Amino acid sequence: MANEDAPVAINARGMKCPWPALRAARAMRGAREIVIEADDPIAGAELAALAAQNGWYFSEMGQDRYLLSHPDSAPESRRI
Repeated sequence: MANEDAPVAINARGMKCPWPALRAARAMRGAREIVIEADDPIAGAELAALAAQNGWYFSEMGQDRYLLSHPDSAPESRRI
């Protein structure tokens, strides 16, 4: 049984931009929070711009891992 509080995991490794951002945008339609793995060198900047444009929170979780969440689901410790 899936944990409803767990972020949705998206694997966008090997995809060139804008595909990681498009996958993230689609996933965020039905999820409160996603963790996306994307290794394109500009993916972080693209995902940050997507989050800013939509009013979502964005944070880097490590090399090639990013968290996006809706404002009402992001814990205070994750808000930037």
